[in-house]
Amino acid sequence: MRLALAQINTTVGDLGGNVARILEAARSVQSQKPDLIVFPEMTVSGYPPRDILYDASFVEAVQAATQDLADQSNGLPPMLVGSFAPSGESRLEHPALHNIAYLIQHGEKRIAQIKQLLPVYDVFYEPRWFIPGKETLPPIEIAGHKLGVLICEDMWDQQYPVHPGADLKRMGAELLICMSAAAYERGGMENRLYHARRQGLPIAFVDLVGGNDELIFDGGCFALSGAGELLHQSPLFKEDVSIVDFPKGESKLVNQSHLQEEEIFNALVLGVHDFFHKNGQKRIVIGLSGGIDSSVAAVIAAQAAGPERVLGVAIPSRYTDPRSTESARELAQRLGIGFETVELEKMHSAAEQVLGPDRSGGNGGENIQARLRMIILMSYVNQTGGLLLNTSNKTELTLGYSTLYGDMAGAISPLGDLTKPEVYALAKWINLEGTVIPEFVMKRKPSAELRPDQVDPFEYETLAPEIERLVLDSQSNAAMRAAEHKRWQMGVVLKISPKSFGRGRMMPITRK
Repeated sequence: MRLALAQINTTVGDLGGNVARILEAARSVQSQKPDLIVFPEMTVSGYPPRDILYDASFVEAVQAATQDLADQSNGLPPMLVGSFAPSGESRLEHPALHNIAYLIQHGEKRIAQIKQLLPVYDVFYEPRWFIPGKETLPPIEIAGHKLGVLICEDMWDQQYPVHPGADLKRMGAELLICMSAAAYERGGMENRLYHARRQGLPIAFVDLVGGNDELIFDGGCFALSGAGELLHQSPLFKEDVSIVDFPKGESKLVNQSHLQEEEIFNALVLGVHDFFHKNGQKRIVIGLSGGIDSSVAAVIAAQAAGPERVLGVAIPSRYTDPRSTESARELAQRLGIGFETVELEKMHSAAEQVLGPDRSGGNGGENIQARLRMIILMSYVNQTGGLLLNTSNKTELTLGYSTLYGDMAGAISPLGDLTKPEVYALAKWINLEGTVIPEFVMKRKPSAELRPDQVDPFEYETLAPEIERLVLDSQSNAAMRAAEHKRWQMGVVLKISPKSFGRGRMMPITRK
């Protein structure tokens, strides 16, 4: 039995483009004569479409695109492709859709499976749009073999009263195929392998790859023998179509041994890359303070968009250590990104004169400086186009140690799901093979440089893990509650942990 595992990078709503990607992937392995080509969950529409599914015209367009794919598939090997269609049920103010795996063969399509287990935790709210399949459909027959089809959560059946994998096994399935759109998080691959091995049959797992808003999909398709032996694993964070022969597993394993920081870096680069390109942006502007956060964010931006499309702007004030600006310049030169310096003093002095000492001193005065910096950065965005990259880390966001409409500004936050110590660990990894981030940045004490001799008032190594545990447990302390309104107004935070700030953590602002 020869399978092609196709992890492709789809875009939500790009129906023509997604169909073209599916056909291109199928044609790329056609000469290798696979018995079946497997694509991820909801390949045609892109994942996750969220509330576009309330738009009846979009639902109709996806159905038409799925049929168009079938019409263009003549002469290609059979394909399993994810899409959706109306369930036939009628529910008030509900799209009432089925999440479907279609078998496309000989220019025709038929339903191979309807997703039964609809996740409603963290960033997933599938019962908002979908209705579960009422029963497990029997295995499909391909090249004389019975293949049982699962759709993503259907493989995570341990927590549910129904067991689609067990149903398929009873129905005589020789091999299971799981079509997935499982978002990346640290340690997530081990969890996927664990649940795949629980099925007790040979299994092929095919995942989406690419970034869509805050979610990063890592790919990493794999195949297991019935004994749970890893026969194949595709590369992470890039498109790939791999051939796997069952039961021998003749494909070579991709070497996935690397540091966790390398995996995180590649995930964040993919997330920024796809947010940048899929939204048609031409330039990234980033405030380079000479601190650890902006330095790491700049490295990610240069890798994601290309250094020629990134501009770093240093905005020194009367309180800025000259070594901060020099380090920012040095980093920009090493990365090959653009670099400019704008002195804050004239704007700062003007603001003090207009506002007077009562409103321009103390913490308020520090916030004024942070907001003036954003005026400068956004002026570059308005002039050159593109987007402002936020440089906040998760520890600051958790504690509210940030200025609303100041350093919290930015369209997307690559570090917003990394604690401060994790940012330092990532910086050390970046410098493993040679100094990229200057030594001064690595060794200095963290500082916003908004008053004389200022340093951050936290022992991050101790505090960051403590408050991160609160976030992961959906708990909060007084400082976290007081900053909730700030986080509601934050840009897109790329998710790499089990609980990030965004759609997966919807805490109220007003509470006791």
